[in-house]
Amino acid sequence: MSTIVAAADAAHLLRLVPRLLDYTPTQSLVVIPLHSGRSLGVMRVDLPPDDADLDAVASTVVGLACRVAGVEGFVAVVYTDESADPALPGADLIGALRRTARACGLDVVDALTVAADGWGSHLEPTPPRGGHPLALIEHRAPASDQSSGADLPLVDAAEVAGTAAALASLESALTVLCGIPSTLGAEARVDPAALQAACALDDLPALYEEMLEWDAAALDPMRVAVVGWCLSRPSLRDVAIVQWSGDQDRGDDALDAQRRWEDGEEYPVDLAEVLWGEGPRPDPERLLRALELVRQVAARLPADERAGACATAGWLAWALGRSTHAGRYAAAALEVDPRLGLAEILMSFVQSSHLPDWAFRR
Repeated sequence: MSTIVAAADAAHLLRLVPRLLDYTPTQSLVVIPLHSGRSLGVMRVDLPPDDADLDAVASTVVGLACRVAGVEGFVAVVYTDESADPALPGADLIGALRRTARACGLDVVDALTVAADGWGSHLEPTPPRGGHPLALIEHRAPASDQSSGADLPLVDAAEVAGTAAALASLESALTVLCGIPSTLGAEARVDPAALQAACALDDLPALYEEMLEWDAAALDPMRVAVVGWCLSRPSLRDVAIVQWSGDQDRGDDALDAQRRWEDGEEYPVDLAEVLWGEGPRPDPERLLRALELVRQVAARLPADERAGACATAGWLAWALGRSTHAGRYAAAALEVDPRLGLAEILMSFVQSSHLPDWAFRR
């Protein structure tokens, strides 16, 4: 929500929206909160289904806009694949938004629709039939939409097989060194790389910090196995999320808190609030590095071992404001483990349009 942009007119604003989002939205409602005529960022939600309660939808959307510090009004833009002939689609949704905004003391500066064959404003006294030409607003717009980039990277079967073998070796090494029972049910040769990887787990925060410096696109099977093993365990996964959202000191605190919680103590609120999207704003560069690492790991893990990595990728995407991607990763996690708590929480966040608190702070 930190981008501030001034637009000359509606056409100029619509050319800017894909740049603000870094994609061209489809089947979406975009809301641009404003202060003194300048944008405070941009929010996107899916268009509601035909049978939705539009007043309830408007209440949710306007409520999100109200959370942005300094907001005085907003521009609403409906993106739809319907035709603008004979009239602009989305009028009922726009009407509900205007009613709710008025009740909340917000000004609807403009209400626009970008349809399949034209665009226009619902506030124009006499909008042209079929809308204005799309050529006026399509200057260098990104070809991608809100779902682009959510698929896991493509890897070949040999890489997945290599990871499976590395996981077996890692679990055998942990059984030898720590007495941790293997979940794979088969004995595997303990190679030196597995022993070294198992020993690195002795200082988990240091390992998590080191992971952010790895080349995510060129991970060897044992590194994939180590990340996947950690993220498949809820307590270690939570430590990773807290640390990647902060720094190594926070990781040390989270690991210590986890051990104390297992001994019956209360888990510190300042650490728990991170998982709910509250507290200080994370460094987006750290989150982006962590997300790319976890996406690459999830792609290389055997399908039945990737639930934890997918759920973690979902949380990282959600923390970055990419709720559409978060929903895809959470759904993938639930396909593997229908009872995975983090994935269930993320799906509830996405379905209720709940965003991290830091998304609303400049």
